[in-house]
Amino acid sequence: MKGLPSFNEPLFRMNLNEREIPHHVAVIMDGNGRWARERGLPRIQGHRKGADSVKEIVRVSGNLGIRHLTLYAFSVENWRRPQDEIDSLMEMLETFLREQRSELVKRKIRFHTIGRTEDLPAKVQVEIEKTLLATAQFDQWHLSLALNYGSRTEVVDAVRAYAEAVAAGKEDPAECSWEKLSCYLYTGKLPDPDLIIRTSGETRLSNFLLLQSAYAEIYFSPVLWPDFREAEFMKAIEHYRSRERRFGLTGDQIRQNRLSPSLTIP
Repeated sequence: MKGLPSFNEPLFRMNLNEREIPHHVAVIMDGNGRWARERGLPRIQGHRKGADSVKEIVRVSGNLGIRHLTLYAFSVENWRRPQDEIDSLMEMLETFLREQRSELVKRKIRFHTIGRTEDLPAKVQVEIEKTLLATAQFDQWHLSLALNYGSRTEVVDAVRAYAEAVAAGKEDPAECSWEKLSCYLYTGKLPDPDLIIRTSGETRLSNFLLLQSAYAEIYFSPVLWPDFREAEFMKAIEHYRSRERRFGLTGDQIRQNRLSPSLTIP
């Protein structure tokens, strides 16, 4: 990637108010391999083309005022892929972090990771740490990469950390609640996603943010990730706008709250 686009570049305009904008969008970027196969190209070419979609969606998200963007970049299951593909993906990740660090700083985007990053190659870990430190002071825009991530391993790690806190006298199991336990998830300092997008026509979450997506709207796009650009992203936003998010309440309660905010909405 040669550079993240400016936030003020052209955008498909919609009449949006703050309530209609998802605060946090998470994306399962699927279809790179199929895109390459359909064109008789090596799979890694699909991943490289998909990197252009990453740049596009970062730009559009910023223009819309979406403060949190989380991208599912590498799952715990992806280690089962051919070794040459894994090696190429790790090289791409290392290069991305090294080359984009100054761009993230320039645009004041804070970088986060979720997942067992300690299992990634040492060179990648070095670039992750440098990028985390370089952007740590920003708090308006947030880009999170899910790396060596799996929701089930996240739960295991959270339970283990919570149990250790109990053993150390820092937590009382009698007072355990979702609010307390969720602090031990990889996403403990991030808001839950409002909208989850999956590309390529698959209709499953594939072990991604299973607990955090309890009240998320989910949009499945038939478009392969390398072809998922601004127009397709805006379709997902339009889908989100069309939904009435009730969080267990009735529609009448939600509408009344819009007129006279008094109910606590997650």
